[in-house]
Amino acid sequence: MKRFADLTEQEVLALAITNEEEDSRIYRGFAEGLRAQFPSSAKVFDEMAEEEVHHRTMLFDLYRKKFGDYLPLIRRQDVKGFIQHKSAPLWLMRPLGLEDVRKFAENMEFEAERFYRKAAETARDASVRQLLIELAEAEAGHESLAHKLSQTILDKGAREKEDETARRMFVLQYVQPGLAGLMDGSVSTLAPLFAAAFATHDTWATFLVGMAASVGAGISMGFAEALSDDGSLTGRGTPWLRGTVCGVMTAIGGLGHTLPYLIPHFVTATAVSIVVVAIELAAISWIRTRFMDTPFLQAAFQVVVGGVLVFIAGILIGSS
Repeated sequence: MKRFADLTEQEVLALAITNEEEDSRIYRGFAEGLRAQFPSSAKVFDEMAEEEVHHRTMLFDLYRKKFGDYLPLIRRQDVKGFIQHKSAPLWLMRPLGLEDVRKFAENMEFEAERFYRKAAETARDASVRQLLIELAEAEAGHESLAHKLSQTILDKGAREKEDETARRMFVLQYVQPGLAGLMDGSVSTLAPLFAAAFATHDTWATFLVGMAASVGAGISMGFAEALSDDGSLTGRGTPWLRGTVCGVMTAIGGLGHTLPYLIPHFVTATAVSIVVVAIELAAISWIRTRFMDTPFLQAAFQVVVGGVLVFIAGILIGSS
């Protein structure tokens, strides 16, 4: 890799041209990934891609006047210290997260401007320094353009609509599978845990039963969620993601009231576990109210009734 300071003026200009072309294609990828669900934001990125193409044309015209038709291939990854998009290619991922795309685009323009300005400070050749300053100003102009386009195309109504779509996707992909797992883990493991507790009065044996029930339920729910829907039609996201969220939350739901049985004293461990169960049920009720638009009292009644019935069933079975 060459150091940026070792690049000639011709190579710097060629690098800028390649950079503009790459950025335009990234914006096109964002536009295509957002078009179905976020058409206004897709239009913004279409306009930004067109502007990048226009800037590339201007740079290439200037390059041809100074150096002719031969354009050396020099890219970000060929230059030490240049901006690298080291993360996974976000513009190729589906589905695209709206906020992730917005932040990535903002960082692209900001980092490019900052790099050009810092490079200009260390450049020895006056013409190269001037070129770097001009490139920095161009990148600053891109950032202003993005803001202007967002204000013009992505008005308040369009932004609110797209934000609501993003919220709905978040609920479908994360909240629903996570809530299903948390409810299953918190409620279904109550019976085996407290049955073992009141049958043995042994905190360590109860802990092992709770661990087995929690981990087993997590694995089972994770696979069940992943196999239930591939997300292609419902927009619920990739199966492995939903399955992971559901499985992890199921295990967490069971482990919450299992961990208190690490306390050696049976009565104390049981009391703490019951308090944890109450907190879990309250958390489930709040999540249903916050994301599923269920009135809190109704959500609390439904969850508490189910939890209490399973809790009583565990105690009765364990005491028999």
